[in-house]
Amino acid sequence: MADMIRGSNVALTQEIPSLRSIVLGVEFTAGAEKVLTNNLVVATILCDHAGRALSDEHFVFFNQLSSPDESVAQRDAALGEDNEQIEVDLPSVPPDVERIVVVMYLNEGIAQRRSLGQLRSCRIRVLNAVDNAELVRSEDLAPMLTSETALVLGELYRHGVEWKFKVIGDGYSKGIVGIATDYGITL
Repeated sequence: MADMIRGSNVALTQEIPSLRSIVLGVEFTAGAEKVLTNNLVVATILCDHAGRALSDEHFVFFNQLSSPDESVAQRDAALGEDNEQIEVDLPSVPPDVERIVVVMYLNEGIAQRRSLGQLRSCRIRVLNAVDNAELVRSEDLAPMLTSETALVLGELYRHGVEWKFKVIGDGYSKGIVGIATDYGITL
């Protein structure tokens, strides 16, 4: 399977009509940078048609492990090569959710002069939750990073009645504050 580059997308449910549940896996390597590794947070934002979070409760992260309807949930333990995994039950996602955005940010490492540019590798992938078969894998996003402290990895989005996945790879120099501003989340 070829790696998907930034900006590319794939029609998941059009290509696999039986697809009902997926796992969004995030894999990163920081080498000996334990401060960086220990302060990385992976989160998801359930967005409306305007690209804004439906509410603060639609920001799924370590303090809020699932969306209010439980269609999107962070797994307690990641399987395989992923550091973090988010499970999405596609038929249960409320109709007013147009996009499910996966982000990564430094929680407290900024004060210790860490950035995502120190990552050796960073990828997002999509798995079929039924058998853990890999459906999509992004290119390594780490070489594109410099001083960013947050990153939009990718998004799962509706296209008519189908679900598509897009690799984003956009960095933020203002960390979670920048993401919160763009997606309408109160911190």
